[in-house]
Amino acid sequence: MKASLPFSSRRSPVLCLHCCVASSQPLASAVGLDVLKRGGNAADAAVAMAAALAVTEPCSTGLGGDAFCLFYDGKTGEIRGINGSGRSSRTLTLDFLEGLGYSAEAPPSVFDALNVTVPGAPALWCDTVQLFGSQKIIKTEVLSGAATLAEEGFPVAEVTAHHWKKWVAALGESGKELGADLLIGGHPPKHGEVFKNTAMAQTIKELGERGKPGFYQGRVAQAIVDVINQNGGVMTLEDLSSHDSEVVSPISTDYKGVRLWELPPNGQGLAALLLLNILENFPQLKAGGHNSSDHIHVFVEAVRLAQTDAFRYLGDAAHVTVPTESLLAKSYSQQRARHISMLLWICRVMERVEPGLLTGSDTVYFCVIDSQGNACSFVNSTYMGFGTGLVPKDCGFSLQNRGANFSLQRGHVNCVAGGKRPYHTIIPALLTHSEKPQLLAALGVMGAFMQPQGHIQVLLNMVEFGMNPQQALDAPRVFVEYDDKTGQWLVNLEEGIDQEVAEELKRRGHKVNWPVTGHQRAQFGRGQIISVGDWWSHSIPQSGSPPRVLWGGSDPRADGCAQGY
Repeated sequence: MKASLPFSSRRSPVLCLHCCVASSQPLASAVGLDVLKRGGNAADAAVAMAAALAVTEPCSTGLGGDAFCLFYDGKTGEIRGINGSGRSSRTLTLDFLEGLGYSAEAPPSVFDALNVTVPGAPALWCDTVQLFGSQKIIKTEVLSGAATLAEEGFPVAEVTAHHWKKWVAALGESGKELGADLLIGGHPPKHGEVFKNTAMAQTIKELGERGKPGFYQGRVAQAIVDVINQNGGVMTLEDLSSHDSEVVSPISTDYKGVRLWELPPNGQGLAALLLLNILENFPQLKAGGHNSSDHIHVFVEAVRLAQTDAFRYLGDAAHVTVPTESLLAKSYSQQRARHISMLLWICRVMERVEPGLLTGSDTVYFCVIDSQGNACSFVNSTYMGFGTGLVPKDCGFSLQNRGANFSLQRGHVNCVAGGKRPYHTIIPALLTHSEKPQLLAALGVMGAFMQPQGHIQVLLNMVEFGMNPQQALDAPRVFVEYDDKTGQWLVNLEEGIDQEVAEELKRRGHKVNWPVTGHQRAQFGRGQIISVGDWWSHSIPQSGSPPRVLWGGSDPRADGCAQGY
């Protein structure tokens, strides 16, 4: 029987006056709301939700993965970010991999232990609480909700159960087995089955009690190194103990009265800003109507241009120079946009746009706005499902395979090197008024290289088409990807987009996959939005004091919800 995803949200936005949380798992949303009610702020609640999602969605996120966050200070209007991505082992050089017989044409399997980079999420959780938290509740309290879920168990939600099974099968097909901590009797849990993870509960408690040393030194660190090296990897205790997060200044661009904030490279937030800048040059985007053939044609061509630039220039800024300022110049986007305008005249697809990298998928995005006006936009991921599937002994989590995003092409901006961060797909976002530091929304859409595309689609749904947060997430989406097997760009159209539109795009030269239905809709990502006031109902966001009504939306492609009080 073909797997289906028969339900749509049919929900109105969640409205509240004080605080709002939104995530892909109701139990995680409840944990975040509980922290807010106990005196914590948006940062505290976000970390509580990150840990709860690590328990309830281990096929998407966890302590063995990476995380990024953006924090808006409700008092000052300042936006700061933390890059919580880990680096490769110092031993993992291109010469080393070539010595093992690997090359750009024949890289290691994506599930290989060589693709484990240092997990950055636990350090970022600690740093988020320390730098941005309320200081009214301690880390053990912040993490207690997740530890309780892991220790006492929780019923597995429907979409999560599907992906749990899918990624266990993918590991099996690669000849690997997932650790017993993440299975029940050797099998993935079914929808509604209660799952316990006492090993993860202990790891979370140790992190809360000891902070970063509770993960990057001692028992857990040794277990990580052991399982990696037993499976052909090269991680060392020094690689782990020397890891730390990086506080960064976010990058942004403005669009018709709003300003979109993203984190700088090595994350791909730059791709979202490039895309938005290119689209600013096209009145056809709105004139043709939402998800019309003109709308999608312009969007697809802009994605191809933006992704080509991102793949060409984006890497670890500690190892390469990323020309961020030049790429974000409006004059540059106008220059890039001319490639589309010439071809729109004859309504044909562009030629000779270079491809990018291979794609992964599972991640979680979630956000919080508290009663003081603080906002935390947060994303956490193990990259491809359970990552490598390697589970450190008695720790309860799997290790990410983020290193699969390195290139083995010598001289490439994202070429593998010791102690380097790979091109990173996970990106949280914030939205403010263009002319002043007035918060409008915390938003994000997870899903590997879908993420910049998802950010811009839900933003345009609100800014151009007046949709509220829930409507913006419910609307059918487009995903543009490079098909390495055929050497072509593929335009995936979700069910709900008209067949006539799909046929017209084909006539213009696009390779179209329509309709994408059921659980295949996962490729369009899963988003969350919390908005301050109903600014989208105005052509330009209104200046002055924003209404203190919070509007929350949660993606129907996931199990989650927004909650507030």
